[in-house]
Amino acid sequence: MIHVRVPASSANLGPGFDALGLALALYDEVDVEVIDSGLTVRVDGEGAGSVPMDESHLVVRALRLAADRLGVVPPGLAVRCRNAIPHARGLGSSAAAIVAGIAAAYGLAGREPDSDALQLAAELEGHADNAAASLLGGLVLAWREGDRFRALRLEPHADLRPIALVPRERSATSVTRGLLPERVPHADAAFGAARCALAVQALTARPDLLLAATEDRLHQDYRSSAWPATMRLVRALRETGVAATVSGAGPTVLACTVDGKLPGEVDLSGFTACELPVDRTGVTVRRQA
Repeated sequence: MIHVRVPASSANLGPGFDALGLALALYDEVDVEVIDSGLTVRVDGEGAGSVPMDESHLVVRALRLAADRLGVVPPGLAVRCRNAIPHARGLGSSAAAIVAGIAAAYGLAGREPDSDALQLAAELEGHADNAAASLLGGLVLAWREGDRFRALRLEPHADLRPIALVPRERSATSVTRGLLPERVPHADAAFGAARCALAVQALTARPDLLLAATEDRLHQDYRSSAWPATMRLVRALRETGVAATVSGAGPTVLACTVDGKLPGEVDLSGFTACELPVDRTGVTVRRQA
């Protein structure tokens, strides 16, 4: 029996499009047991009754692919998922499922997840920011070298207290990415590069710079038609001095605070506020007899 716990994540953090990710203390848990034959899948919590319960389940797909690469061929599998990460809300649920499956395969092989685990997760996800955060915990800086995905884990500032504002509406990354232009003005690219560099400093050492560091010109405004209420809330929070961004592909808003508080004058109607501490551990795998 392999037990996996994997954290949620928020990607981009404003200017760090496809580059920055932050692991959050909201967890999916997966138990994988080797059985004599066949496949059984059980899902409790988020996604119960709506996700597939066969080989197309994302955890199972990732597990099978990783197990094949690791040379592990279990005769049969019983998979149980207990999901807390909201689906299609911009909190890295798909990356968490992929990382959980890959980590379970590594557990079956008696190995710790390594750089090849990140590579496989990023290949399945299409980018590395969420997957790296779920794997490594903390703050991650992700990039690509040719066909190879890379990530560097950084330690977030101890005072950082993120708040996720989660709406009922859902969003699909495939849809919101289609709203992005192929080219952006040079001035906006330069602005984004400077703010992304500043975001690394703000998130790790200078939280007093978070408001300026999380300003974006590369993706949020272009995708605002997909989640207008989200962008209205982002702007309202920023006008009061809160470093708010769209979390990943939305529509969740992430507020990076140092006190865990939001201004009372901002209307949060339609959103549920959840303080989510930074996860500093990443995915954990426990093998049970």
